[in-house]
Amino acid sequence: MKLLKSIVFILTSVLFFSACQDDLDDRIFPADTKSLNNFIWNAMNIFYLYKGNSPDLGDNRFSSNEDYNEFLEGFNRPEDLFNHLKAEQDRFSIIVSDFRELENALNGIRLDNGMRFGLVLDSETSQVYGYIRYVVSGSFADQIGLKRGMIFNRIDGQILNEDTNFNALFSPEVYTVGFAEFINGELTATNQEIQLIKSETTENPLHYHEVLDFEGTKVGYLVMNNFRRNFDNQLNDVFGEFKTEGINELVLDLRYNGGGDLRTAIDLSSMITGQFTGDLFVNQIFNNNFDNSSANFTEKNRNDVNLNSLNLDRLYVLTTSSTASASEVVILGLAPYIDVIQIGTTTVGKFEASTTLYDAPDFRRQEASIHHNYALQPIIFKLTNANNNGGNSEGLVPQIEIQEEFENLKQFGDTSETLLNQALIEIGVISERENKIQNYPKTREIIEEDGSTSIDFQKMYWFFENN
Repeated sequence: MKLLKSIVFILTSVLFFSACQDDLDDRIFPADTKSLNNFIWNAMNIFYLYKGNSPDLGDNRFSSNEDYNEFLEGFNRPEDLFNHLKAEQDRFSIIVSDFRELENALNGIRLDNGMRFGLVLDSETSQVYGYIRYVVSGSFADQIGLKRGMIFNRIDGQILNEDTNFNALFSPEVYTVGFAEFINGELTATNQEIQLIKSETTENPLHYHEVLDFEGTKVGYLVMNNFRRNFDNQLNDVFGEFKTEGINELVLDLRYNGGGDLRTAIDLSSMITGQFTGDLFVNQIFNNNFDNSSANFTEKNRNDVNLNSLNLDRLYVLTTSSTASASEVVILGLAPYIDVIQIGTTTVGKFEASTTLYDAPDFRRQEASIHHNYALQPIIFKLTNANNNGGNSEGLVPQIEIQEEFENLKQFGDTSETLLNQALIEIGVISERENKIQNYPKTREIIEEDGSTSIDFQKMYWFFENN
C-alpha cells in the first residue's frame, strides 16, 4: 500500500494527534473516551475511503484545538463517534472493542458449533425453515453427524417464522435444533431434536476438492468457503493435486464464500491462470491521502512458495447471494483475461477492502495502546479490474441463473447437485439429467444465514505487511 508521502507524513500531518502510550513504569490506567475518540478520528481522517463523504472528517473541519476537543467530547461512546463518521453508503466498516476477537475471526477462529445454515422464507406459505449448507470438519456438529441438506424448522422448541429474532435465537452457546422434512412438497416436523454446543473452532476454508474424470476430460472441483492467509500453503497444495492430475476444466464453488483476505484471492487467481504473472489484477483506489496502487498476478504466495498454476483460459464459478467481496473480486479480476462463466444467483456486490487499525503511532498491532483493546476495520480502498470495471453494488449477475434446491440438496461433488450439474452440462461432459426439477419455485428466498452477525461477515481485508 503506497502512502502519499510516507509514514512520517501520517505522523506529522495530523493536527490533533496525541499519544496514548504512557511510560510503562507508571501505573496503567484505562484510556478515557476522549483519547479513544481522538484515535478514531485520526485513523478515519487518514485512511477512510469515504472521508470526502463525511463532513466531520474534513482536514479543515475544526478551527482550533478547543473546537476539536469539544467535538470529541460530544460522543460518550467510541462506537457513537465511529458510526457518526461513517458515510451513508458504507455498509461494511466496523469498530470492535476487543481486537483479539477480530484477529481470531479473520483467521477463521470463533465460538461455533459448526452448523452452517441458511434460512428460507416461502412467501406463498409464509413458512420459514433452515437448511444445513455444510458442516465444519471436526466441529461439534460434525462429531454428532449433522450433514449438508438436513432441514430444520425450530430452535429450542420455537417454530421459525418471519418475525423471529434470529440473532437472539442462535446466539446462545447451547441450543436445540428441531428437524423437519418435505413430504409431498409439505414441510413436516419430525421428532428428531439435537442439542448443539459451541466451542472454539477453526474452520478450514478449503472445504472440499475432487477431480472428476469423464472419459479423459478431467474437471477439478473446489469448494472454498473463505479466503484465509493461514491456509495459503494448503490452497497451493490443492492446486498441486489439480496440476498433477492434468485437469482440463475447473469449477470453483464460491456459493457460501463471504470473502476474506484479498492477497489469498490474488494467489488463487494466479493459480487458476499463471500466464499473466506481473500483469495488473486489480487497481486499488484510496482516498486523496494516498496514491492509487495496483495488485498484480503473482508467481509466489506470501510465504515465498512457488504457486502451482494451471494456465487455464476458462473458469466456471458457482455463486449465490452469499458470495461476497474477495470472491467477487476473483470473478471481476479474471474477467478481462479469461472466460469466466458464472452459474447460480446474483452476488452481494462488495468491491471494497478494509484493514485493521490499532491505536498506535503507525496504526499497527506492534505498538498498540496498552490502555484498551479497541480497533477499527474501516473501508480503505475500492477495486477496479484491468478494464476499469469496479463491479456493481447490486452484485454480479450470473450468465446462467439457477437456484439451489433448498429442499433437496445433494452433497458436494455429487454430479447431480444442481449448480455443479449445470457447470458440467456447460462444460459438455454430461447431458441434462432427467430428474432435474423444472420451474423451481420462485417463492423461496434466503432471509438469513449463519454468521451474519460475525465481525468478519462479508469482509475483504488487506494486511499492511503484505505490501
